[in-house]
Amino acid sequence: MIIQRTYGEKEVACVKKHFTIGMAGHIDHGKTSLTKALTNVYTDRLKEEQERKISIELGYAPLTLNEDMEVSIIDVPGHERFIRQMIAGVAGIDMVMLVIAADEGVMPQTREHLDILTLLGIKRGVVVVTKITKVDSEMLELARMDIEDSIRGTFLDSQPVFLVDSIEKVGLEELKAGLIEQLSVLDVRNASGAFRLPIDQVFTVHGQGTVVRGTVYEGMIQEGDMVEVLPQGKLVRARQLQVHHQPREEGHAGQRVAINIGGIEKASLKRGDVIAAPGRYESTQTIDIALKTVNELNHLIKQRQAIKLHIGTSEVYGKIVFFDRNELKAERDEVLCQLRLDEPVVTRRGDRFILRRPTPMETIGGGEVIDGHGQTYKFGQATVQMLAKKREGTPVELITNLLSVEKALSIDEIISHTGLQAETVEAAIKGKEFIPLSNSIVTSKEVSALAARTVIQDLTTYHNDHPMRKGMAKAELIQANKSAFPNVLFESVIENEIENGSVRRIGPSIALVSHHPHPPKKWEKRVEHVLGALRKEGFKVSPLIDHLESQQLPENLRPELIHYFEQEELIYRLDEKLVVHYEPFKMMVKELWERSSESFTLQEAKDHTELSRKYLVPFLEKLDSLKLTKRDDQKRVWITEHIEQWVRQS
Repeated sequence: MIIQRTYGEKEVACVKKHFTIGMAGHIDHGKTSLTKALTNVYTDRLKEEQERKISIELGYAPLTLNEDMEVSIIDVPGHERFIRQMIAGVAGIDMVMLVIAADEGVMPQTREHLDILTLLGIKRGVVVVTKITKVDSEMLELARMDIEDSIRGTFLDSQPVFLVDSIEKVGLEELKAGLIEQLSVLDVRNASGAFRLPIDQVFTVHGQGTVVRGTVYEGMIQEGDMVEVLPQGKLVRARQLQVHHQPREEGHAGQRVAINIGGIEKASLKRGDVIAAPGRYESTQTIDIALKTVNELNHLIKQRQAIKLHIGTSEVYGKIVFFDRNELKAERDEVLCQLRLDEPVVTRRGDRFILRRPTPMETIGGGEVIDGHGQTYKFGQATVQMLAKKREGTPVELITNLLSVEKALSIDEIISHTGLQAETVEAAIKGKEFIPLSNSIVTSKEVSALAARTVIQDLTTYHNDHPMRKGMAKAELIQANKSAFPNVLFESVIENEIENGSVRRIGPSIALVSHHPHPPKKWEKRVEHVLGALRKEGFKVSPLIDHLESQQLPENLRPELIHYFEQEELIYRLDEKLVVHYEPFKMMVKELWERSSESFTLQEAKDHTELSRKYLVPFLEKLDSLKLTKRDDQKRVWITEHIEQWVRQS
């Protein structure tokens, strides 16, 4: 979103930053009360939550800090039975508030939430000590010492600690100021990437249909965009967007967005599904990973043991496969291994995940996806070394993997995404694997080939659907693929296909070279009968509509059929109603040209053609429009070079 800020008399456009803050901590430590105190929104909306006074599902609320930031708070359940909701909630956050009650201090779920946050790669957060008016200063100091011990060595070490009381409204302004300070140094999520939103809520709205909600991981979405539901692979339209119940025309990375989608029922969707830009992501059931275990693992993890994977908002069962061991203990170093899942998930290189043991329930660890589309590998060190190399990735591999998702990027964007040095990127993209486009934009040969196949497939589909049209508007083809391929890439690929000879240009349209306009096969015979009847009638023709009706050609086909007749010059329209077949028309033109001199009058034309005035006048006006003749007072003069060429071609 762009906001305008005025400095003196000058207006300056500022990009509004979007962030999501997760609220984590033990049950009954005041997360929901703190959320309400900060946002004036009570996130326990379910009847059971209100009756039991605990959070069961994720709660969301908008937090107003300043005009530069749009912030969402996710209140995640603290009870151990709802750990999956907690993981789904924090998977898309930018920073965290770890909430610890002063009267209880650090508790088991506090430690588990902290482990999960660390494993998910959360880098920034604050500690919020709540209920401070319930304890004396000595108890508060003990709680602070307990907290310092617990966060030592974690990402929260040396981060600010705020003391608040949500009921008494103590310390809230200081906390807000601290959040602004923390968020101001955070990088915003990638709004230029391919849109991806893991679904964490699905519901229906009366009169509107299916609505999904989630945090936009990357990219942006606009009202009216076509998006893909994964892993189903179904295309749907984003009919309406809302951010915290406010209508929006677009949603950006880092925002909580609700999307009203058409073409799919609520029963066909669930938490864990993904809404994404069409063709930009794929589902998978085999994932190569780098796994870091928790510090204290209560049970050994054996080869091919059942696991529960939490990634994005998905929760999927599967098994873990090791290549250098048959069992896993708590490890200080990362373990390179593989997950084979019972159901497909949507992921890509660099995504973070959590692994849990299904029974007895226990967090095993978490880490990072090396390859979202792993293969079957042999047991042994060679495979581990291969995974290590894949994780590190050569510059070419890293850029190729990046472009497989982003399709086309500038050199600066590649540097930003990969973290490679500028000279390394510039050297890598000179290789045969990459194709330079305009303005320092680069794509890969693999992506270019995919776009070329899309051009051919889309044109083939268009020709099958509209066989009588010469071609498809180039702008329409580009627009139809804008969410899958950047314009600069798709236009370049189209021009390459024209140059290669598989596609031809027809004015503003393009077509496969192999395509020649023709009536639908189903109606070919009847169309031939119409043309045959017109040819037989010569100039004394019945209305064209009568011929179409006599052959019982469908009404919805007739306008395009008439357009096809005209564009292929199978007929010539003399006026709004009068249409003649091309053969008698061309014969009449040739006959008049041969019988007349360089010019002729209306009477001379009547004598030469023997046409009545009803047909003669529109016939001569047609000659003018074809630039075969031009009016000169009471005469018409042949345009010699045009008529000679026209007769030769006829």
